[in-house]
Amino acid sequence: MNFAQRWLVASQESLAFAGQALRVWTPRQIFAAVLATIVVGVVIGIATVLIPNSLFTREIPPVWWNYPVWIVTSVMSGILMATYVRPYGRAASADVGTADTEEPVVLPASADREERRTGRFALTGGMLAWFAVGCPVCNKIALLALGYTGALTWFAPLQPFLAGAALILTAVAMVWRLRGQVACPVTIPREVVAV
Repeated sequence: MNFAQRWLVASQESLAFAGQALRVWTPRQIFAAVLATIVVGVVIGIATVLIPNSLFTREIPPVWWNYPVWIVTSVMSGILMATYVRPYGRAASADVGTADTEEPVVLPASADREERRTGRFALTGGMLAWFAVGCPVCNKIALLALGYTGALTWFAPLQPFLAGAALILTAVAMVWRLRGQVACPVTIPREVVAV
């Protein structure tokens, strides 16, 4: 099996696990996802003036793809944030990291690395979405680095690519988190392997 086939099989498996995780979510997790989606949507929408407001201004009007990117990013971020909510509260014995005795379970280093990687992907995806749907000349970083004309000439054409990267990174982080709720990697201690 070549790399592309292995990647496709692994991706399909991850999506299946993510769907399975969503199907067993509790009302508490669903409420958290809806609330987080609204909060992310309002924060990005107001700051980028996709939601008209008197706090911020936008010199260049939004383009048609800004709205779907904003909405999809908000929904995926909301789902991603809800993956950090315990399904049944503090005393959940089925939760990863706790047992009936409430003693913490030490996660393997690979799980910790994946957790950090998921967080980095999510944060990068959110920031890229912010820059992608925002006004190209209202972005202070682009304006300082490129100037007004440079922001219009160089940064504005890059915004759709930033949007695509934001959606991919956020989707990957969301699927990884959801997959981890139903399929955790098992590491076998060296003592067991040696026997």
